[in-house]
Amino acid sequence: MNAGGRPINYLRISVTDRCNFRCRYCVPASPFTVIPHNEIARYEEILRITRLACDMGITKVRLTGGEPFVRKNILSFIQQLCAINTLKDISITTNGSLLTREKIQALLDMGIRRLNFSLDTLVPARFEAITRRNRFDHVWESIMTAHELGMAPIKINTVVIRGINDDEVADLAALTLNFPFHIRFIEYMPMGESHLEKQQQVLTAEIRQNIETRLGPLQQIPHRANDGPSKNFQLSGGSGIVGFITPISSHFCSECNRLRLTSRGYLRPCLLNDYEKDILTPLREGATDEQLKEIIQSSLKHKPLCHTLGQQRPKDMPISHMTSIGG
Repeated sequence: MNAGGRPINYLRISVTDRCNFRCRYCVPASPFTVIPHNEIARYEEILRITRLACDMGITKVRLTGGEPFVRKNILSFIQQLCAINTLKDISITTNGSLLTREKIQALLDMGIRRLNFSLDTLVPARFEAITRRNRFDHVWESIMTAHELGMAPIKINTVVIRGINDDEVADLAALTLNFPFHIRFIEYMPMGESHLEKQQQVLTAEIRQNIETRLGPLQQIPHRANDGPSKNFQLSGGSGIVGFITPISSHFCSECNRLRLTSRGYLRPCLLNDYEKDILTPLREGATDEQLKEIIQSSLKHKPLCHTLGQQRPKDMPISHMTSIGG
């Protein structure tokens, strides 16, 4: 598959819009309702769509939410996903709060080698203020257990927000001096009605300066296949990687190889554009495999060359929340 000359080989699947956290930059400020269960794609439906997408060139899948591990029987679904022979890479983004040693070992036994943890602070009280949940100790234990059991690379995603955790970027980056973790700093994307102001956005140049002031120069390292949009660096003597994801200060749209499947069964060619294509309804109405493949291909015709985040949006354009899309 391709979109505007860009090869598309990466499918991000949101298995649920539900999450046991209420992070301030993710959950809307206004009241919201979760998607009714009957409107959420069933596992067998997700698997069918994924197999068809793999027939068309998808080789990499990432599971997201909400929080993937809040959904019942998720391990059984992952095992079926791992049985798709043409999938070369399967990874999971999680907040880590529902993982146990047994679950992590089960993932390793299935062949899962990569976990992305969302962690915005190393201060327990601040963690609770950001997520509205007192779960820092369990999340950190999950990260260390995954490391101990051999999960690699472990990536930790941090959204940097002025006045909340921007004073911790050097402490987080310093983890790479002691662990082979990938610490990735993500520019806050003001989507939907969050509790945060755009003025709280901290861009990569400032984040990098803060790190280098405290820890010394960052040396850029060559881009590798699984790095995605991250621009990666290392500190002198570090075994891990410091990465920057720059949706605001430096668009990477021309390199984007992703298609998203939302928990409602909609194909979304771009995270930061509200165009979606319903594939679940045709599937439930009896569409053939070829008809579903046509829907997948047609959705990619709407993959924009560049997102418009930060520009003024038309008043009638819907504004999606991260909780309903999957990061």
